Amino acid sequence: MVGHTIVLGADALAVRIVEELRSAGATVTVIERADQLASAGLSTAAAVVCVSPDDAENLEIALLARQMSASVRVVARLANGVLRDAMAAGNGPGAVLDVADLAAPSVVEACLARTTHTIVAGGVNFVVSGADAPRAGTLREIYGDLAPVAVLRGENSPRPGELSVCPGRDLTVAEGDWVAMIGTADELPGYQIAGTGAKAGARHSPRARVFGAVRAFRQDVNPNFYRALAASLALLTLSTMLLWFTYDKPGMSFVDALYFSTETIATVGYGDFSFIDQPTWLRLFGVVLMFAGVTSTAVLMAFVADLLLSRRIAQSAGRRKVRELQNHIIVVGLGSFGIRVAADLKAAGHDVAVIERNDDNRYLSAAAELDVPVIFGDATLPSTLEAARIDDAAAVAVLTHDDMVNIETGIVLRERLGPRWMKSHPGTGVPVVLRVFDRSLGSAVSHRFGFENVRSTVELAAPWFIGAALGLTVFGTFSVGQASFMVGGVRVEPDSELDGMHMADLSTHTRVIAIAGPSGSWELHPRRGSRLSAGDTAYLVGPYHELLDTLGKGQRAQPETLLFG
Repeated sequence: MVGHTIVLGADALAVRIVEELRSAGATVTVIERADQLASAGLSTAAAVVCVSPDDAENLEIALLARQMSASVRVVARLANGVLRDAMAAGNGPGAVLDVADLAAPSVVEACLARTTHTIVAGGVNFVVSGADAPRAGTLREIYGDLAPVAVLRGENSPRPGELSVCPGRDLTVAEGDWVAMIGTADELPGYQIAGTGAKAGARHSPRARVFGAVRAFRQDVNPNFYRALAASLALLTLSTMLLWFTYDKPGMSFVDALYFSTETIATVGYGDFSFIDQPTWLRLFGVVLMFAGVTSTAVLMAFVADLLLSRRIAQSAGRRKVRELQNHIIVVGLGSFGIRVAADLKAAGHDVAVIERNDDNRYLSAAAELDVPVIFGDATLPSTLEAARIDDAAAVAVLTHDDMVNIETGIVLRERLGPRWMKSHPGTGVPVVLRVFDRSLGSAVSHRFGFENVRSTVELAAPWFIGAALGLTVFGTFSVGQASFMVGGVRVEPDSELDGMHMADLSTHTRVIAIAGPSGSWELHPRRGSRLSAGDTAYLVGPYHELLDTLGKGQRAQPETLLFG
């Protein structure tokens, strides 16, 4: 085989990459170990894609592949930032990518109900922005020369929920249809298109913080502490009243009785009073009081030590921090993806709280560095959600590694949020973002349970790996509804399919947003009659299946390769 692609990995991402490469006409060889590289035909391969979940395995294959061939495209998946930076320096053809880096921006945008996506291509800031159509009319009448990316039909349309991909500017939309347009950062303000976002976190008033502190202490202390305290107070009351009325020669005032009972129970025993001249039964009571005092004091101190010295103090600290937050964003699951989303949200100026089941999680130190409080518990339990102040949250991102846990948590959140559940377009409720690896499962869950923000890391990251494996340039991915879109660029090679092609002849599901000539000239929003020529760089947007096919057509046909038949 000549020009084939070697893929390492067996998880959902690897399977997806293999499927997409084969559907694009590529010949793919899947390996499981480093010693299979030579037998897989590395010497004649076009690319090696290392997408195992294990960084060490990916690093080994990537280094061996580069050592064996200086020209093969090596695409490696590395979550470790230090390794990623070291590999990216002088890696040669290919790319070093992190799934969390690629997928996190989409989750952050959904959490913030942000409808704008800024993508830098060719040094130009392109902005994809969505908004409700303000009135009925054609896209050209409402948005002028802006390039339409997608139209999601609204309730006023005859076909609610229908998605039109890269429609023509003469498409008629109804008022309330969701329209995603793309243009430069300078063009969008002229059409009054702006995204919405969650409010930055706010702090409680001093009075609310005092009440919160009292409530925090009540919830954090072991419930048995209150029983032990009640027993000690009952013993103190009984001793005080008994000594006040029965201690004779010279007698005790109420304060004397309270003072003596306290010092006896606390095992201080200053010797201010003596039972030597008291009746026998009162002296026996003194013996019982001393033993009971030692026991109750020891029990109380044990509970105090538990509160101050055990792991409970770390958990309580996280709960206390969360109680001061309002309009914060809750992240469920503290994995590599969850910590990246939390870091991006903090960088954007928003308060974040994390719910995590495992109190030995490896990313706890990273959360501490970000000053992100962590609530330990099951996110499907009301007590855990209350500890994270779900009623004051602006958004929730459910990002554990288990699809079933994420779906279950989403259902619980839908029931808990009630009328605050986001039912329509961004800005109308609390966004709940679910991470679901399997694309078909995510689509079914979205349709059945009404989840509007289901995100698949596989769906978001796969285009980057596929593009890098094919030698193509991917600038960014984003979502409209449940559909994934991509912005990419391709240099038109001589004698390729795109050489001499008019815009009208391109796939109806892709749109060229700009053409950069070899001399540095630019044509934004080219018309149907515009033509591509060898040496041009075309920047396109569309669903990534169609876009990858279009981008591949810009490459010169190679009879000896099997990438595109």
